[in-house]
Order: sequence, then C-alpha cells, then structure tokens
Amino acid sequence: MNLKRRKDKKKGAPKWMTTYADMITLVLVFFILLFSMSQINLVKFEAIAESFRNRMIFDFYPSAIESDYPTEQTKIQENGEKNNEFEDPTQNPDHVASNEAEQTEDLEELKKEVDEYLKENELSDIIAATQTERGVVLVLEEQLLFETSRAEILDGAKPFLTKVGTLLTNIPNFVKVEGHTDNRQINTYRYPSNWELSGARASSVIRYIIANTEGLDAKRFTAVAYGETRPVAPNDSEENWSKNRRVEIVILDPDYESSST
Repeated sequence: MNLKRRKDKKKGAPKWMTTYADMITLVLVFFILLFSMSQINLVKFEAIAESFRNRMIFDFYPSAIESDYPTEQTKIQENGEKNNEFEDPTQNPDHVASNEAEQTEDLEELKKEVDEYLKENELSDIIAATQTERGVVLVLEEQLLFETSRAEILDGAKPFLTKVGTLLTNIPNFVKVEGHTDNRQINTYRYPSNWELSGARASSVIRYIIANTEGLDAKRFTAVAYGETRPVAPNDSEENWSKNRRVEIVILDPDYESSST
C-alpha cells in the first residue's frame, strides 16, 4: 500500500492580503496628510512666509511662496524700496556730514544775533554768550532771572527768553539748560537743598521758552541740576557767589553730541 506524502501547508497570510494591506496603509496615510494640510493656520503660515521674503539669503532665488501681487513685489525689489536688516543704511554719510556742517553754521549765526540783541538792550553785563566745543552757551546770572532762593521767572528776563525761543525755531539743535548755585546751603519746604533749587530754575527756563514759543518741540530740551558742584569762581565773596548763581542755556553742537554718546 503506497502512502501519499502530505503536502505541508504554508503558514501566514496569503500574498494577496499583504499587497492589499500595504495599499490600505498608503491610502490611510494619504488621507491623514490631506487632513493635516486642511488644518493649517493661515496667519502663522503668512508670517513665516513673509519672514523668508525679507531674508537676504533668498534675494537671488525665486520665492517658493507665491506673492499675491508678484508684479508689484518685483517692482519694489527693483526700486530698492524694501530693505532687510542686512543691507547698508539708506542714509548717506556725506549727507549726514553736510547736515552737521549746516547746523554748525546756524549756531554761528545764532550767536551773532544774540550778541546784537545783548548790545542793543545793554545786557552784556549779566548775560554772556560764548561758543565752545559744546555749542553756543548763554550764561544768565541769577539777578536777571530770579529772586534769591526762588525759581519763578522775573519779568525782566522774559523778553530775552522769548528771543531765545524765537531763535531756536530756526535751528534743529538740542538744548540743555543747566541750573547752578553757590555753596551756601538752602533748606526750605520747597527746596530742601541746592539740588532742588538748581533743578527747579533750569526747569522754569525751559517751561517758559516752550510755553511762549509756538512750534517748539519739547523733546529737544533737557534740564540739568548741578547745584554748587560746578562753580565758575571761588565761593569766597558776594561778587563770586553772584557769578556762581546762574543758569546756562547750551545749544548743543551736533559734533559734540556725536562724540559724547
């Protein structure tokens, strides 16, 4: 009796099922991809796209993200109207130098007008105008501006301060107003020390000039209190005390501003 050999059955899934499972998996991945793309945040996407447009590394290559107005974008780039942070500054150094030279000339002209005003009104004894590396410095003694230990502008000083304000409208220079006192101490309710008094006097001068001059930008002004720390004469006599009690209006030279910053 002949025994027939049984054929061994192969274990596992049929071949067609493996192919079918691969296809189903790919279709599933495809639909997941479509779903994820449909949920994109357009605001964030546009922000990222714009950041790439502004980078120099892509200047010579076409953008992968289409612009809404490609023709206008091309014109802007050709005209140089849209710069990025890697490009050279648009301000020409020669132009800056010429502007500073013009401001220096304006300062010289301003000093001439101040000198003429002082001569015409016989104020040269109590107001001094000099031109230093800082700019034009106007030194006003206390007797013209204030009563002793006070910071209210006297009527006699108002015409000159008005003239200064008018001259300042013709130039763009910044202005620093410095208050100074002598070394004799003050101790009142309003001014506990010379620091408060000198600061109040500088602020009063600025306040009057701005309030009585139309179109003068307050951002150009700085008030500084020096107290008794910067005397121009020894504090040993009435005459010298009077010299040290003063307010200095410094119309700053742009060259000095650049070197001090």
